[in-house]
Amino acid sequence: MQRKGSSSTVAVTAEEVRAALPRSRTLTSEEEKALRMRHGAKQENLHQPLPRAAGGNAELADELLVLEMQLLKAFRAQASAAKARTAPLTAVARAPASESSRAKDKIVRALRKKK
Repeated sequence: MQRKGSSSTVAVTAEEVRAALPRSRTLTSEEEKALRMRHGAKQENLHQPLPRAAGGNAELADELLVLEMQLLKAFRAQASAAKARTAPLTAVARAPASESSRAKDKIVRALRKKK
């Protein structure tokens, strides 16, 4: 049994994919990513700004900006709350030991020596 020859597909180079992707308007971001990964085509300029999702619609751009600002505010509040939760732990560790914690430390050391 013989193998078939090559298929009828045309080989595409990474340069061709890199040149064609910016002109394409119908590809989703997932499809573009899959093509780049499949053919090893890098993006030309990694520092260029991301495309805007509003597509020229001023009202939608304003709504997205407000949403982005709300999310950023919530993220900062959550980060500061997490930082505040960990701060007392470090302050307690640095504080002078009270009488009860000294007793507890003594018990813990004694139990460790028994091992």
